[in-house]
Amino acid sequence: MTTLVTLLIFTAAFAAAAEYALWGPQRRVRLEIEQRLRGLRVEDGRRPGALLRQQPLGGVSFLSRLEVMKGLQSLIDQARLPYRAGNVMTFSVMLLAGAYLAAEGLQLFPFLILKLLFAFGCSVVPFFYIRTKRERRMRQIEEMLPDAIDLFTRAMRAGHNIHSGVQVLAEETPEPLGGEFKKLVEDLALGSTVSEALHSLGNRVPVLDLRFFSTGVILQRETGANIVTVMENLSAVIRERLQLRGRLRAHTAQQRFSAALLCGLPIVTGAAFYFLRYEYISVLWLTPVGSRFLIYGVISEILGILLVRKVASVRL
Repeated sequence: MTTLVTLLIFTAAFAAAAEYALWGPQRRVRLEIEQRLRGLRVEDGRRPGALLRQQPLGGVSFLSRLEVMKGLQSLIDQARLPYRAGNVMTFSVMLLAGAYLAAEGLQLFPFLILKLLFAFGCSVVPFFYIRTKRERRMRQIEEMLPDAIDLFTRAMRAGHNIHSGVQVLAEETPEPLGGEFKKLVEDLALGSTVSEALHSLGNRVPVLDLRFFSTGVILQRETGANIVTVMENLSAVIRERLQLRGRLRAHTAQQRFSAALLCGLPIVTGAAFYFLRYEYISVLWLTPVGSRFLIYGVISEILGILLVRKVASVRL
C-alpha cells in the first residue's frame, strides 16, 4: 500500500509538471478564442437561431448527454472557467479514488465509513470552487450593471441606435460585464437578431436585472416606447436595491459573525485537540462508538451550516 501511495504521489507530481510546462501554455493560447465562441454554442434543436453547433461537454461521452452534465457546464460557463463538465467530473472521481487510497495507505481512519466520508469531502471541492467563482462573477456583474445602463441611456439620448449603443457598452464597460456585451456585439455581427442576441445574453448571465434590461430593449423595438425613461427607472431601482442590500448586510454583520463563529467552532476545537491532546480526541475515530459519534457530528455540522445559510440569506 505504501508503494501504491508513493506511485500516486509521483504520478500527480509528474502530471502537475506537465501541466505547467506543456499543457498549460497550449491551453492558454486557445483559451481566449474558446471563451469567445462558447457563448455562441447552443444545443442542437434547442434554438433555431443558433450560430454554431454545440461542442461535446468533454470527458466520458455518455455522461455528456445527462442533464446534470449540461447544468454543470452551464455553471462553468457562467463562472468563465476554461473547463469542460466531463473533465471536471472525471477529476472529481479521481479525487474520490485518490483520497480513499490515501486514507487507506496512511491509515488515517480505521473504519470504512470515515474513509468514504473523507473521500467524498475531497471529491466535492471542484464543485464548490466552480460555484464560488460563479457567484463572485455574477455579483460583480450585478454591481456594474447600473453604471452600464446609465452609459447606454446617455448613448441613446445622444442619438445612437440600439446597435451603436450596445457597441459603446462593449467598448467602455470593464470586465466581466464588458465581455458579455462584446459577445452580444459578435452575435449581432454574425447575423443574429437583436431579440435572439439579448435572449442569449440573458441565458449566459442569469442575473434578473440584466434580463430586465434585455426585456426593456426588446419591448422598445416592438412597441416604440421611450427607452431612455425605462432605462433611467431601471437603473434607479437597481441602485436602490443594492443600497438596501448593503444596509442589510451592515445591520446583520454581528449576527452573521456569530453564525460563522458557531459553525467554525467545532472544527477549530477539533484541530486544537488533535495537535494538543491527540489521545483525547483520537477516540472518535479509533473506536466504533466514537466513530458513530463523529459521523453524527459531521452530518449535524453540515446540516447546521446549510440551515444557518438558508435562514441568514436574504435575496434582494
